[in-house]
Order: sequence, then structure tokens, then C-alpha cells
Amino acid sequence: MLDLIILCLHFFICFLISVAIWHGSKDVDLHSPSTGTAETVPDGLIFIGKEEDIKKSKRITAKVDGREIVIFYHEGKFHALDSRCYHEGGPLRLGEIEDIDGQACIVCPWHKFKITLETGEGLYEGINPLEPSPTPKWQSKGVKQRVHKVTIENGNIYLSPPDLSVSFDSDYFADKYKNSSDLAMEEQSHSQAAE
Repeated sequence: MLDLIILCLHFFICFLISVAIWHGSKDVDLHSPSTGTAETVPDGLIFIGKEEDIKKSKRITAKVDGREIVIFYHEGKFHALDSRCYHEGGPLRLGEIEDIDGQACIVCPWHKFKITLETGEGLYEGINPLEPSPTPKWQSKGVKQRVHKVTIENGNIYLSPPDLSVSFDSDYFADKYKNSSDLAMEEQSHSQAAE
């Protein structure tokens, strides 16, 4: 009986901790070098930050209407994608950039899914079993990740508002994590995905 009471007490404490984490501070530090501010300018573009600041940090995240977007500066070009991987919502802002078959790709830190920075295509390495000696080749799954248009003007970086009339697989996780910067939720989601 004592074991049952201790187990119930343990679950109750875990519940209280998860409630405290869930309702904790969700403010984004806009002065962090890895987080951009997002404000709309008169021509409809959304100001993200100064070009030089983003070049120095190589990547930043910004909230646009609650949607988290990661902006990369890689090999002289700016790229912007939904910050959450289309597969299971992994944080692409923490991923490594690799060259895969001549294309710059972000590798999701959770499950190693590869996404091109330029087009948002998901890549996989596959073989054609009908070939006499099949060798693995990189192939496209199609566009899975929403890519956002980057505009550079007078040393400032802007994003165009997303065209939500067209949907992408990453939209599910962009909506799921919308208006949330709680990393505990991110870790909880990943641990559930691993089970």
C-alpha cells in the first residue's frame, strides 16, 4: 500500500512540474544574437534584422505572426525556412548544414532528415533494385518544408509574408508550436516521438 501512495505522490509531483513548465515564461529575448525581431514595414515585407548581424551569427530565428522561422546565412546566401522539421517537428535552428549532392541542406538534429535550404525538398538516399549493381543515390521526396522569400534592402533583411493558400508538410508543426517558445515542450515532444 505504501508503494502505491509513493507512486501516486510521484505522479502528482511530476504533474505539478509539467504544469509549471507549461505555464512558465514564454517571452522571447529579442536582444539575443540568435533571435530576430519581426515587424511589418509599409510595403508588406517583414523586417527581420540587420544584414551584418545575421551574417555574423550565421543563423537566427524570428517569429512572424507566431510562426517560428529560421534564417540561415550560408556560402554568401540567405535562406529562410519554417523552424520546425516537417517529419516530427525537430528544431532545425539547431541542425548542421551539409553539402549533399551539390546542394546545401539542413540536417534535422532529431532524426537526421535532410532538407535543401534553397527549395525545402526532403532528400533521401535510395537505390533502384532493378539496376544490375544498385548504388545509393540522393533522391527528392518533393518539397516538404516551407521556404520563405528573403529580401535584402539597404542592409536590412526582410521576409515576404507566407502564402498560406499552398500547404507544406512543415505547416503542421509550425502551427503546433505557434506562439510557443517553450523548449520544455520541444523536449517533451521529442521524448514522446522516441518512444
